[in-house]
Amino acid sequence: MAAEIHSRPQSSRPVLLNKIEGHSDAVNAAVLIPKEDGVITVSEDRTIRVWLKRDSGQYWPSIYHTVSSPCSCMSYHHDSRRIFIGQDNGAIVEFLLSEDFNKMNHVKTYPAHQNRVSDMVFSLESEWVVSTGHDKSVSWMCTQSGSMLGRHYFGSWASCLQYDNDTQHAFVGDYSGQITLLKLERQTYSTITTLKGHEGSIGALWWDPVQRLLFSGASDHSVIMWDIGGQGGCVCVCVSQCICLSVAGLCRSAPQWLDSDSCQKCEQPFFWNVKQMWDSKTIGLRQHHCRKCGKAVCGKCSSKSTTYPVMGFEFQVRVCDTCYDTVKDEDRTALATFHEGKHNIAFMDMDPSRGLMVTCGSDRVVKIWDMTQVVGCSIATGFSPR
Repeated sequence: MAAEIHSRPQSSRPVLLNKIEGHSDAVNAAVLIPKEDGVITVSEDRTIRVWLKRDSGQYWPSIYHTVSSPCSCMSYHHDSRRIFIGQDNGAIVEFLLSEDFNKMNHVKTYPAHQNRVSDMVFSLESEWVVSTGHDKSVSWMCTQSGSMLGRHYFGSWASCLQYDNDTQHAFVGDYSGQITLLKLERQTYSTITTLKGHEGSIGALWWDPVQRLLFSGASDHSVIMWDIGGQGGCVCVCVSQCICLSVAGLCRSAPQWLDSDSCQKCEQPFFWNVKQMWDSKTIGLRQHHCRKCGKAVCGKCSSKSTTYPVMGFEFQVRVCDTCYDTVKDEDRTALATFHEGKHNIAFMDMDPSRGLMVTCGSDRVVKIWDMTQVVGCSIATGFSPR
């Protein structure tokens, strides 16, 4: 069913204001232009387009530029009007937009990767462009000289990236489900830690430098809030919809998953615990984790599942039998509100000052939403596993 377009909000939910159509292939990124009625899009059809709102209320392209390879991602810095485009061939192209957004000039081409660029961030403070790619690496390059400063390789595709300008720390998500925290320097780096908690490839990251919180979304249909600043964290679960939730309403931290060679309830060995399997003449069991207490348990001791929104679990998750008995009916009251985006959302951008959100995806349609009437919305994210 087609989404209905309204000129003004009608209820406390996201309201579709405009649809932008015209791409011949999937739109991989779309960003709102601050203080302008405009959107920048990049697509698999090799085009970079700047759409401006006309007097008719419709968006029409003021810039239509074609590059040599499909556009996979984008980083736009509004104050300097610099735009960086990642491509399928591994290159990053920098352009400078004119003040009236009717012209763009090529500045540099950076040989960042040997394969598709998956994500990138431009830092004006350090004059770096930091990027990840399907060549299993993260690289950082100097935008003044165009030279490579450093590179780090992972065991699997590096899928997404966030960067803290003040401390020069990079968060890199990969297809194995891990998030690596790196401290970047000129021509050197150090690995700080690895965050483990997802059971599927990392599809999106978002860093809040004020509250020191990192949000990660993965193909296991989960979003995790990582407390980097030491204030307590939580986990929330979403699917291919638009989810809005208030972080203030999440008052309990999700537990750390514990490591063990045997079930911490019945003490039966897990399948890698060869010694205990031999001694007890039993077959090893698969390891699971209780989402409420974090203990390593077998399937028999964690046969039940439940929602637990107070810890962020809006959908049913595995818990051990002991924890299941402690969850009350009032603990299952939902804290998040869900709104159907009516298309497969692969990327989104939000302008909190104006209450606007833009979404795009493989259906080649870009949608602009009014979020001002969404009650209690402090986070808005569109997530769809890639």
